[in-house]
Amino acid sequence: MSVAEEIAAAAARWVVDEGMEYGAAKKKAARDFGGRPEMPSNEQVEDAVREHIELFCADTQAAELHALREVALLWMERLAEFRPHVSGAVWRGTATRLSTVHLDLYCDDGKAPEIALINAGEDYDSGALDRPGAEPLPVLTVASKSRALGELVTVHLLLHDTDDQRGALKPDARGRSWRGDAAALRRLMEAESP
Repeated sequence: MSVAEEIAAAAARWVVDEGMEYGAAKKKAARDFGGRPEMPSNEQVEDAVREHIELFCADTQAAELHALREVALLWMERLAEFRPHVSGAVWRGTATRLSTVHLDLYCDDGKAPEIALINAGEDYDSGALDRPGAEPLPVLTVASKSRALGELVTVHLLLHDTDDQRGALKPDARGRSWRGDAAALRRLMEAESP
């Protein structure tokens, strides 16, 4: 097993067992290897996450994923005017109850989603996601109750310019999309139903 594969396997444990994001999990896993080890790609980490889920969470993960997709769809419907796309583990099918729901919103006015949340009486936190070589991406975070899970789920609303939507459905190296709209999410949910 290469160092990158070992880091991917260790990162997968952090992602599944602690709900960490891929970047943070890779950095934490790489610390054990010292220096500047070869880092795995996100696809390698995702493969390791799928293996970890199959070994340790196979009996619960499908229901947890469905519950998180329900939360995502609820927020996508509430914020439909901002052309939401679900991304991350909820879209890719690797989410567990500790995962965060990520929704990409596309709008001309970055304050419009905040105003929509205020008008709906929703509490939220605002922050930003650092991006190498680009301006930080504004992020609004809400907590949403999942009846199926019986707990609050964190939902990150990532605010993109309208023009950014053109590249939103660009596939990964394996031809799979990194995100999908509400119709695509509904199709996934229908396909996973017994």
